[in-house]
Amino acid sequence: MGFSEFFERALQGKSRVLTAFERLLQPVDDRRLSGMARESAALTRRQFGKTMRLFAPLYLSNECINSCTYCGFSRENAIQRVTLEVEQVANEARHLTEQGFRSILLVAGEHPKFVSGPYLTMCLERLRGSVPSLAIEVAPMETADYAPLVKAGAEGLVVYQETYHLPTYAEVHTGGPKKDFFWRLDSLERGYEAGFRRLGMGALFGLWHWRDEALALAAHIEHLLRVCWKAQVTVSLPRLRPAAGGFEPRHPLPDRELIQLVCALRLTFPGIGLVLSTREPEDLRDVMAPMGVTHMSAGSHTEPGGYTGQGHEATRLSARNRILSDIPAGPATGQFSISDERSPRTVAERLASLGLDPVWKDWDAGLMDCAT
Repeated sequence: MGFSEFFERALQGKSRVLTAFERLLQPVDDRRLSGMARESAALTRRQFGKTMRLFAPLYLSNECINSCTYCGFSRENAIQRVTLEVEQVANEARHLTEQGFRSILLVAGEHPKFVSGPYLTMCLERLRGSVPSLAIEVAPMETADYAPLVKAGAEGLVVYQETYHLPTYAEVHTGGPKKDFFWRLDSLERGYEAGFRRLGMGALFGLWHWRDEALALAAHIEHLLRVCWKAQVTVSLPRLRPAAGGFEPRHPLPDRELIQLVCALRLTFPGIGLVLSTREPEDLRDVMAPMGVTHMSAGSHTEPGGYTGQGHEATRLSARNRILSDIPAGPATGQFSISDERSPRTVAERLASLGLDPVWKDWDAGLMDCAT
């Protein structure tokens, strides 16, 4: 029985864990916030040591059949689209491993014609010998469809709910299979049944009031920790960034409250991973890194072929799944703009200067083999 069966009840009859978490989200003065940050940092060091795991997203395709008002890949947007061939994916991955990365997240828009199960399987099989840690962030699937991807080498699955507020979810997802809120809500549990042992989740802050989103996210975390207890759960807190379509955040999450949220999550769920991406500016990432964050991306590109220029000769302008021009016009369009543009090595050196240990390899499948 998935979280969709408990979702509304979990928020109406809050557990002791959620009640305590909700208190941590209430407005606090600077003194209390500083205290939370110190507690969070100390707890993180006890749980994870000084390690900061570095990873990179590798975008396979920006084709999509969903209409999402906030996303640069939305089918409504007239953008330069492309799907990388398997060898082009391998070239992108080679570039990342040469920079030091051993943990790569494969990301793609949701279009079954271009990003099918067999295509993903071929990409994973091509990379598994050179990339020790592979995760995917693609369209939700059935358990039976996830299983071949696990077998092909993916041990991590990332699915963001985007927003847990049902009316807002319906408003911003205007077309495509992504409109099904509850189907998406149970995706991680289907992935766990298929064998994934790293589960990544999160909400996209800026769509709805941040405290409401955070409370629903915490309820989901609590559920996954109970029913997917063999998995490592990681939580990301992305904030909306500029993208094609020009969507503006209606409920921005300020920097100060983002810090409070990270601390509240660490104090409530000591063992989860907390992810901070290049969506955030470098100064803020440097401040937050010691406070509870365990995973950071670096040197990211959000367009297919962004690291090496792969696929640029095959881009085409399209919208609503119709080609407007098949004359290549340079790079593919990214999902959103990043904020921290430092190189991976610069990020690693900065983390070291903060007393943290950058780790390029997030996971070793051999450890799970030994454990089982």
